[in-house]
Order: sequence, then C-alpha cells, then structure tokens
Amino acid sequence: MTDADSGKTPRAALADEADERQRGRPFALLLGIAGFTLFALLPGLPDAIDPSGETIVVTREAKLALGLFVLAAVWWVTEAVPVGITAITIAVVQALFQIRDARAAFTDFLDPAVWFIIGAFTIGMAFSSTGLTKRLTYRMLALAGERTSMIYLGTFLMTAGLTLFMAHTAVAAALFPLLTAIHALYGHDGVTRFGKGLFIGMAFTAGAGSIITLFGAARAAVAIGFFRDLAGREISFGELTYYMLPLGVTMVFLLWLYILVVFRPDKPVIFGLRRRARELHKRLGPVSWQEWLVIIVTLIAIAAMSLRSVIPLLGQIDKSAIILAVTVVFFVFRILDLDDLESLPLNIIFLFGGAMSIGFCLWQTGAARWLAIQWLTHLPTSPLLVFVIGLSLFVLLLTNLIMNVAAIAISLPVALAVSGYLGIAPELVLYSTLAVAGMPFLFMVGAAPNAIAYQSRQFSSAEFFRAGIPASILLLAVLALFVWKIWPWMGMPVHLAG
Repeated sequence: MTDADSGKTPRAALADEADERQRGRPFALLLGIAGFTLFALLPGLPDAIDPSGETIVVTREAKLALGLFVLAAVWWVTEAVPVGITAITIAVVQALFQIRDARAAFTDFLDPAVWFIIGAFTIGMAFSSTGLTKRLTYRMLALAGERTSMIYLGTFLMTAGLTLFMAHTAVAAALFPLLTAIHALYGHDGVTRFGKGLFIGMAFTAGAGSIITLFGAARAAVAIGFFRDLAGREISFGELTYYMLPLGVTMVFLLWLYILVVFRPDKPVIFGLRRRARELHKRLGPVSWQEWLVIIVTLIAIAAMSLRSVIPLLGQIDKSAIILAVTVVFFVFRILDLDDLESLPLNIIFLFGGAMSIGFCLWQTGAARWLAIQWLTHLPTSPLLVFVIGLSLFVLLLTNLIMNVAAIAISLPVALAVSGYLGIAPELVLYSTLAVAGMPFLFMVGAAPNAIAYQSRQFSSAEFFRAGIPASILLLAVLALFVWKIWPWMGMPVHLAG
C-alpha cells in the first residue's frame, strides 16, 4: 500500500522527509543563532508599565533570555538538532552567557515535573510489558469496530475520558503502547496517515479532556490559587467542571472531525479486524498476577494524586513522589527490569527539562513579565471579546513554548489586573486562560502528551506544528463562541458587579 498523498510507500515518504529536513538544517541552525544574536546586540528595549504603575526594566539577562527563547523555538520547530539537544543548549547558553547561575539552569532538568514524566513513562512500560496494553487494545477494537473513523473516535474518547480522573501525562503514557498496538494491526510498516492521526489526535484530545476537572493537570489548581488570592473568591471543583465540560467535549468531537479530514486513513475499513481482535484477546488467557499488580498499584496512585486536593495529608506529598513510588514498586516486583530502565526516552525527558529551564529563565530574569505586560497593555481599549481572545492568544503562544503552569503564573495576575480596569469579570479571564493553557497544539514542549506522541516517530516537529495551526485557530473560534454566548447563557459573570 502506498501513501495516497505522494504515491510512495510510507518508508520512502519518511526517507524523503528526513532528507528535506537535513537539507534545511544549516539554515535553521543559523536562523536560531541569528535570533539569539539579535537580542544580544540590541541596545535596549522599552520599559513596560504594569497596571499598578510599576516599571519593568529589561536587563541584559532579560534580553538574552528573550533571544534564547527565540533560538529554542526555531530549533524545536525545525528539529535542526534533536529536540533533547536543543534542551541541553538552553542550559548551556544560560551558563556560558551568565544569564542565570549554572546550578539553577541545569537543576531545572531535575525539577519534580520532569521526574513526573519519567514516572509516567514507566507506567506505560509496565502496561506494555505485562500484556495489559494488548488486552485493552483488543477489547477497545472489538467495541469500536472496523471503520478507521470509529477507531479514531474510540481512542480519542477513551483518552479524554481518562483525563477526567487522572493526569493527562499519565493517560498519554498509558495509552501510548495501546495506540502502537492498534497501528500494528492496521497492516502497515513505518509511517502512515492513520498513524499520524492516531498519535497527534491522542495528544490533542488529551489536552481537551484535561481542562474539564482538577484531576487532568496541575495547571487548574495553580490558576485557582492565583484567582483566590487576586480576586478573593474560591472556585469549586463542581463550578470548574460545570463551565469547562461543554467546552472540552465540543473540542474533542471537533478535533476528531479535524483529524479525520487532515489525516484520513488510507483504508476506511480494516476488514476482519473485529474478529481478529476478539481472537487475539481470547489467546491472552486470564489476567495474570502481574497485570493485576499493575492495575491495582496504578489505580492507587491515581486515587492518591486525585485526592491530593481534598485530603490535606495527601496534599503535602508531591505528585511526582507518588508516581515514582509506583516506578519503584514495578522494579521491586520485577514487572520492569534493567533493560526497561535503559530504554527510557532521554530525548523526550531532556526536552521537558529544557522547557522547565527556559520557563524559569524567562520568569526569573523578568523577561516573561515584560512580555505579558507589553502584550496585555495594548488591549485595555478593546471590546470585551477582543480583550479576552487577545489574552487567550498570548497564553496560547506562551504555553506552547514553556510549561503551562509557568505560562499561567506569568500571565494570569497581569490579566486579572488589566481586566479590572475594563470592568470584565475575573471568572471570564480565568476560564479562558485555563482553556487555552490546556491545549497547546503547536510544539512538543507545550504538554507532555505532545512529546509522548512524538515518541511514536509517526510525525516530525514540523508536521505537528503545521497540524496545530488550524487546530489552534479552531480552539480560539470555539472559545470566542463560549465567551460571547454560551458561558453567559450558562450563568457565568461577564462584567464586574456595580
């Protein structure tokens, strides 16, 4: 079977794509370096005035941090060097140019959030090594049927549904081997449109589902904490879900349709798949004790992480420690072994270490705050809808390049202050910010599911970026509809009282 778009086999198409990237590599390398050099040589950038009247001065370190931000973005998109090496470059440049202390720049690579990614990968490995992935795959395929469009829908609904109860990182890591098994049953070796759609769609819908409850990601708890301190009101679990559920569900189904159009599978039907899935499931036999151990330990960890927000004792334990305790258990009981430890995807782990490092660099040098104020202070004379969507666009761009928790911490306090002058209700700002922060569709570093999906080698960073542009525009259009009509109809305040 050939790739319908190019008339070439998947392997040939992949080889051509690799050759094209290799030819553009010198230009991409120089473009990133030129971006950094430009900021380094700039004589100065205008000061920013925040809503309280405080002046934000752009220091030498802040200028270099902005230049490093540009270099990382260019290299990550173009894959001028492996994404993990770009991440290491981020720390190296900080140390060489004394943007930040070397200990701080490199220690960010061991941030608890990075260790959480490692724990999520080991859960996926455990599911795969015990056969649980195959068991789940065959069961899902027997239910979804033989149409590839319905297999898309089934996997996307399963992805979004699981994020209601567990972190989207853990969901992506657990489902990754399942999707790999599904693609293997598709009957193609190498890269296919179905494979691209399957993994990119998983990353996109993991984000869409993760905005609905507090369990999907840490960003909501951080944002609600800022909101409580700055707006003086607590947002409950139920209130968050009430407003975010319709938006999340709408995005899941629209993303399914989008993926179905952009990555329409070569084969609309996989004849005999349902029968084969049932036969393969039967061959697995009864659930083994190793599978039961993985299920029980993983569910305990999910419950512990989910209840951190309501049980004070658990709230004192970092979620990374919980998920890494699971890793230790898997190795103690020989579910995983040394080969599994050595097969951890360092390229992706370094990628997230670099994301943490550039995020903290922008934050600590003041560059991120300067960016936020420069962007948002151009919006106070705008109509309500333009202000909210303009804010959302800024958060969307920022959260694609640094961790979304950092993006919220940088932008939300400034946005809440500016919105007060416009008489815009802070709830509208909060929910809009959370929506876009949960769905970074452009870069691998925007969210862990993006990087986990990239591990499939079904798509390049550039392909993900190209697919993410229309998806991001779709997100902003849907959000505009919710801000304009749906959320006010549901009872969300739009303007400040009085």
